[in-house]
Amino acid sequence: MNNKFIPTLALTAGEPAGIGPDLCVQIAQQPLSCNLVVIADSDLLLARAQQLKLPLKLIDISVTNPSPHKAGSLHVLHVPLAETAMPGTLNPANARYVLSTLERAVEICRSGEFDGMVTAPVHKGVINDAGIPFTGHTEYLAELMHCPVVMMLVGGNMRVTLATTHLPLKDVAAAITPGRIESKLRIIQRDLVTRFMLDNPRIVVAGLNPHAGESGHLGREEIDVIIPVLNKLRAEGMHLTGPVPADTLFNPSQLKQYDCIFTMYHDQGLPVLKHASFGGGVNVTLGLPIIRTSVDHGTALELAATGRANPGSLLTAIEMAAQLTKNQALFLHAS
Repeated sequence: MNNKFIPTLALTAGEPAGIGPDLCVQIAQQPLSCNLVVIADSDLLLARAQQLKLPLKLIDISVTNPSPHKAGSLHVLHVPLAETAMPGTLNPANARYVLSTLERAVEICRSGEFDGMVTAPVHKGVINDAGIPFTGHTEYLAELMHCPVVMMLVGGNMRVTLATTHLPLKDVAAAITPGRIESKLRIIQRDLVTRFMLDNPRIVVAGLNPHAGESGHLGREEIDVIIPVLNKLRAEGMHLTGPVPADTLFNPSQLKQYDCIFTMYHDQGLPVLKHASFGGGVNVTLGLPIIRTSVDHGTALELAATGRANPGSLLTAIEMAAQLTKNQALFLHAS
């Protein structure tokens, strides 16, 4: 492998009325360790740069052969808005545009022309208001690429993964099945090895119920579902601990022992991580045939075009995507 390998990443600008375009313009001012191509409406980016009073030169590309990133400029693959976007004002007419940017990024990454994709935040509500069922980036990309996935949030010294994602709490217990737990853990194990360069990753698994079920007195999912799967995978050589009660799992002394935390549902795993690293965390979709990272925050409509949006999470997501592509290339070269 060429040690001077510089990844090329696609960056989708997200909801046009939110801070996604702001972040793209702000990122353009930064030095980057990769080549970056923003997939967005060119006029939207120029207008937002003017509103933010930041310099921006757009380099339009019709072929995916960008030159190295230079501060103050962005390579752009133009995808037109349906209607002019107003900062802070959602417009369902532009929902299809948002999905078109994602589809274009996936198409180019899967062709091998780009090495990975990074996504700025989208607004789930306005996409659904447009009559397009949409649960989130993670689920949409899984459906688009026809593969099972795992949501991972990375922040500080924590990697937190989820058995279920955007699911009502009343439906979580029924979704905790042996097949789901086994599939998710296999994906986590594989990607920790191939993309995070961890030879024998140590994964700790949270219980579903309070006190991890208290020996069956507070629920039997641990006994009937989780423990049998963990025992099966341990027999194959996976380094798994648990199920551990979630209220003690995030003790700092515990965290030092593990490379990854596997939690059962969204609000079991993410509040602690976001408390520790909000604004600097990264969402990584494991299991996809391509590298995909994203920010750890939403569209922040009230901050659009104000200059008060913080690009820290997006910058970290870009740098992580670049590193993961390098790691994967090294792994494949060594295999």
